Amino acid sequence: MHDRRFPAAQAHKLEDPARLEWLPPAEVLALLNITPGEVIADIGAGTGYFALPMAGRTGKRGRVIAIDAQPEMLEWIRRKMETSGFTNIQLVHAEAESTTLPGASCDLAFMANVWHEFPNREAVLAEAVRILKPGGRLAILDWRPDVERIAGPPLEHRLSVEECTSEMENAGFQPQAMGHVGEYSWLVVATRK
Repeated sequence: MHDRRFPAAQAHKLEDPARLEWLPPAEVLALLNITPGEVIADIGAGTGYFALPMAGRTGKRGRVIAIDAQPEMLEWIRRKMETSGFTNIQLVHAEAESTTLPGASCDLAFMANVWHEFPNREAVLAEAVRILKPGGRLAILDWRPDVERIAGPPLEHRLSVEECTSEMENAGFQPQAMGHVGEYSWLVVATRK
């Protein structure tokens, strides 16, 4: 594990109810335009903060593939699935650079609060291109570098929305929407060319 990865031993912090106020999942999901039947890769899914609400939007015909490099995080999601009744979430233990998913198998690749953690973002983008269907969407949500808060990574680890957009364009994505969400985050949604 590298020094920027959120430690699984602190996963309970991701379940803080205050997070629902400063990063409302419904606000983010509204911008993703998820439709029933879609297949979504939630890369760096953590404790399932977005995976479960996305599973509700894809319906029984769709699926959310929750991918995380830390088995402890996937265990959080497995326990939530047992109590929530969701059966359309698949758990995958893998790195963002090599998800093990089949090529052209996803409608949306989503990454929340992990972009700043990746040491090789170019490889992560190449993997997103590989797993997305032609015309598929990539959505990256991360911490704003211009807003300090108690939780979250240090300001020097954060990247701007402009940096992310430039990296996405260089990888062959066409940004469709970008802006601030919640109190401390930005979101870019782009389409695979």
